[in-house]
Amino acid sequence: MFIEAQGIVYDATDQPGNRRIAFFTGLCALQSGDLLCPFQVGSGKHAVDSTLGLCRSQDGGNSWQILPVSFETMLNGVPGSLSGPALVEVEPGRLLLFATWFDRSDPTRPLFDPVTEGILHSREILAISSDNGTTWSSWQVLATPGLSGCAGTGPAVHWADGTIAMAFESFKEFDELQPASHGAWILVSRDGGRSFEQPLLVARDPENRVYYWDQRLCPAGPAGEFVGLFWTHDRAQERDLHVHLRHLKLTDSQLEVGPIQVTPIRGQIAAPLVLEDGRLLAFVVDRNRPGTMKLWVSHDQGTTWPEGDCLIVHTHDERAALAQKSERIDFAEYWEDMGKWSFGHPAILSLDNRRVLLAFYAGAPDRMSIHWSRVNLGE
Repeated sequence: MFIEAQGIVYDATDQPGNRRIAFFTGLCALQSGDLLCPFQVGSGKHAVDSTLGLCRSQDGGNSWQILPVSFETMLNGVPGSLSGPALVEVEPGRLLLFATWFDRSDPTRPLFDPVTEGILHSREILAISSDNGTTWSSWQVLATPGLSGCAGTGPAVHWADGTIAMAFESFKEFDELQPASHGAWILVSRDGGRSFEQPLLVARDPENRVYYWDQRLCPAGPAGEFVGLFWTHDRAQERDLHVHLRHLKLTDSQLEVGPIQVTPIRGQIAAPLVLEDGRLLAFVVDRNRPGTMKLWVSHDQGTTWPEGDCLIVHTHDERAALAQKSERIDFAEYWEDMGKWSFGHPAILSLDNRRVLLAFYAGAPDRMSIHWSRVNLGE
């Protein structure tokens, strides 16, 4: 594998102060040939003024233009902020945009409460475009009954039969006093996003010892098969574990889950992609020193990941204090540290049989841009 070209999707250096921090990156290929890159943007990471940005490429990712779209942050009369955009095209020109809305009625509250260890009141929301992303509908709320502290976690999965799975996780809300219970979930629609079924559990430790954070999913077959990669944190041991993997299959009546496997990949968020020839790719952020964004490849569905085959896409001088620690990570301090991280959120998209497009955010603590790299996978 080798890098063919690199560039900038969204350059934060020439943006106003309320749009200087861009992160939580996504990628979506349209049937028209256009590429879209949604991201979260604001004056800081998870700031009160956080909203969504959207860029379009009409030349295979070589150049990008910022779309003049503005997304409403008020929901049912309550001020809020937006996070975690995920795009999917369900019909030619008809797009679904999933996001998370956080309640900002008290602008002094941070995203995470270090005392209760809960997050702001949130809702999973959906907007629809019928013109390739030029204009968007109002937000509609997606039901997540019985779950709280919810947030979207990356791209939606879309199969050839039209089925969609929107990925999110649950935790606990700001004022909830009971212990947290973390879970990774999907919301499934079988009618192009017009209705959604009850949430289905993708991964959860019944003892609440291990958290399967920031699941990233990708289809792995035409009939409901998919792969999940997880940033895996052991709360009891106060440390991140290696990236974990699970094979799953969505049927008409249930979600079939395989065993959760430990990979040799060190890092946090990992974005998977299954190629037509069966290779499984993983684009991974690793904040151990030196910080890197690496592209890994497995030839046996994730059983082995030869380190000699991986490609370093980006090297970063991370300045956040806890990012390089691998042991004894205080949970509340870790959450605070995440707000200072200045690179990550990998996204991956297949361009053709031999090339993939990667996107991620990187920069300094006061300016974070969205970057792209096009990788030739070789033979």
